[in-house]
Formats: sequence, C-alpha cells, structure tokens
Amino acid sequence: MILDEIDRRLLSMLAENARLSLKELAATTELSSPSVAERLRKLEERGVIDAFTIDVNPQHIGYSLQAIVRVRPLPGQLHIVERLIQEMPQCVECDKVTGDDCFVVRLYLRSMEELDTLLDGIAERAQTNTSLVKATPVKRRLPGLSP
Repeated sequence: MILDEIDRRLLSMLAENARLSLKELAATTELSSPSVAERLRKLEERGVIDAFTIDVNPQHIGYSLQAIVRVRPLPGQLHIVERLIQEMPQCVECDKVTGDDCFVVRLYLRSMEELDTLLDGIAERAQTNTSLVKATPVKRRLPGLSP
C-alpha cells in the first residue's frame, strides 16, 4: 500500500493529536478541508486508519501498576486461556507470539493483590512469567512513515 507525502503527513499529525480539525490539517498540508476529508475517508476505506481515539493515562484513573505477563498454556488449554485473557478487563493488549510462550499480555492493575487474583485465575491452565513495568521509554507509536 503506497502512501504519498501528504498521507504520511496527515497520519503523523493525527497520531500526535487525533482531535485536529480538518481546517488545521488542511492548513498544514496546503489542501482544502474537503480534500483532506476525502483523503481521510479513503485512508479509512483502505484500512490504513482503524479509528480516531484518545489516550488515557491509567495512573490518573487508579491503575498504578503495569505488568507484562508471558503466558504458556498447558497442553490442550490454548483456546480456554485465550478466552480467559480476553475476558480480563485489566488486559489492555495481548499478542499471540511464537517461541516458548503463546501470549504476551499487558495488564494495568490497582494493586499486587489484583495481579495475584488474575494470575490465580489461569494458574491451573497455564504457566506465567510476570515483569512489572518500571518506565516506558518508548510509548506506542507509528512505525516510520518514510516512502
């Protein structure tokens, strides 16, 4: 899928602030607002843009801990473990991966007790390895948009 310079600029701007108006996007790209709207519509239709969203700071809503949990389901438990992970409201992201583990799960938690409760819920079906996040030197971002 080929993006031109204007598409890349629009995506970069929206990744920084999804609330930018069409007028602001148009001024930066030197296009009209209707032209920008049409480009955004086409990017959505092509599946380049999935959603316009907000970024909430979990600490400000009571989630002081973040954990990365590697999960290795026991034989025959893969689909059950996957469903249990999907049902955890504290799970904000889960990747199915290759290697020794099957899943890498990112959890936001209010306490260590909450972490223990979640892990106890899958302990009979999977082995886990947990790391607490101290800092996030690189936050989720777009990959390079160069041509």
